[in-house]
Amino acid sequence: MATEAHAAEGATGYIVHHLTPLSVGEGFWALHLDTLFFSAVLGALFVWFFKGAAEKATVGVPSTSQAFVEMIIEFVDQQVKDSFHGKSELIAPLALTIFIWVFLWNFMDLFPVDIIPGIAGMMGMEYMRVVPSTDLNATFALSISVFGLIIFYSIKIKGVVGFAKELTCTPFGPWMMPFNLLLKLVEEIAKPISLALRLFGNLYAGELIFILIALLPWYIQPLLGFPWAVFHILIITLQAFIFMVLTVVYLSMAHEDH
Repeated sequence: MATEAHAAEGATGYIVHHLTPLSVGEGFWALHLDTLFFSAVLGALFVWFFKGAAEKATVGVPSTSQAFVEMIIEFVDQQVKDSFHGKSELIAPLALTIFIWVFLWNFMDLFPVDIIPGIAGMMGMEYMRVVPSTDLNATFALSISVFGLIIFYSIKIKGVVGFAKELTCTPFGPWMMPFNLLLKLVEEIAKPISLALRLFGNLYAGELIFILIALLPWYIQPLLGFPWAVFHILIITLQAFIFMVLTVVYLSMAHEDH
């Protein structure tokens, strides 16, 4: 629910307030403290929960947490088997980490928009954006990390010469080397850009809709907020799944040695 103070600022001021990060520094060197904080906390929560389930695992009747973790691991493992055609012990744990971490990022979008920023305001922090995936810096950081792995494995599997040939001699042969190189550079650079912008765009739009609903009268908010929250559960899960699958597919392409 929009507070009276923010309502006095008008709809534009309320929206800007909720979408402005808590940051230090300026320009390129600015650090979004809220994004870093929530990303670290959610990552630690993921490790703690899965580590606890692993330590308490039993061959007998599994606990609820063990069954839940096993279900997720089997689901991710099956996706990796279907999409990844190389040999690597890193890909499945990486896919699991990306899927759960991005899902937890997105899940923060289901918290009422004024609760955590309101608590932060009482602690003297003017701004607080709680959904890391609505921060383009976070989505690009994750996608650039994946891009770094793509380049690493492309060189490791194919060699420097093989990777250079792939960049310059496909798809039209060595006689069109400059054109091939241009096409391959666009193709490679598009991978992290599309990963980052897809996740950011969907979650930013979802968060904006929640904020707009919060500007409506209190008796209308549940009528629109609840159906959108239920639908949004599908969106946040789907976006985490897409990010994971595309990462696995890109790394599978990097492992192909022609």
